[in-house]
Amino acid sequence: MKKICAVVLSVLMFQANFALAFNKGDRKMTREDVCKKNYEVLFNSEWKPNEGLNSEFMDILQKYIFGEVFTVGKIDIKTREMLTVVSLSCQQTLPQLKSHINAALNIGVKPVELREAIYQCAPFIGFPKTLNAISVLSEVLKERNIDVPLEKTATVSEDTRFEKGNEIQQKLYGSEIREDMKGIEKNIGDDVSRFLTEFCFGDIYTRKGLDIKTRELIAIGILVTNNNTQQLKSHIKGAIKAGNSKEEIASAIVQCLPYVGFPNALNALRILKEV
Repeated sequence: MKKICAVVLSVLMFQANFALAFNKGDRKMTREDVCKKNYEVLFNSEWKPNEGLNSEFMDILQKYIFGEVFTVGKIDIKTREMLTVVSLSCQQTLPQLKSHINAALNIGVKPVELREAIYQCAPFIGFPKTLNAISVLSEVLKERNIDVPLEKTATVSEDTRFEKGNEIQQKLYGSEIREDMKGIEKNIGDDVSRFLTEFCFGDIYTRKGLDIKTRELIAIGILVTNNNTQQLKSHIKGAIKAGNSKEEIASAIVQCLPYVGFPNALNALRILKEV
């Protein structure tokens, strides 16, 4: 535990000093320096840019992600890695997901926080993809000799899931979905609206392990990854109501950029400007 705390403190101090230096116009630290620092803390191994079959491409990739993207905006390194984990979960890029789950644990993200971040994906991407990501998390935890199953963090019962979910939904989104679903054949829209309240907000958002502010930022990452522009508009508003600043939301979008490409990220940034 002491080792993890020391590593996390080192990374946070490094990023703070890096940002301060650049604000003052001190360009002595190159993006290679930044990449090396971030890479070695995240992956707990030496950065070797000139090794491997695709060393040129990996050099481009790593300097771009860890030397540049990681310095943009106002979110901490733990949130950056959780956003990376959910983006990779959405895309089902499981080998990379495994690497970044390990990286998240290396910098002090708690196993429960990672589990909750992946659970948060379920209302947006469905159960099969979420289960695949959970399997990768379980594999990593076992390899690291972390006791599983992890503690239970549910806070609602069958009798309270609608009520508690509705409290969160109303605060962030009001009756937007309920109104949208009115008038669909045989009252099916009412059922779908109830599912959203009970499952998304009742079963998932009420869980301990992550606060609502972080859950909404993670939702932004999921929607950016899937290019769900209509829902992204609503969730940007919800994320602001949950306590996220516009800079934090923009930073979360940029953090997803290397994993989703420019079209999705540019669309998301345009929507943020509109909102």
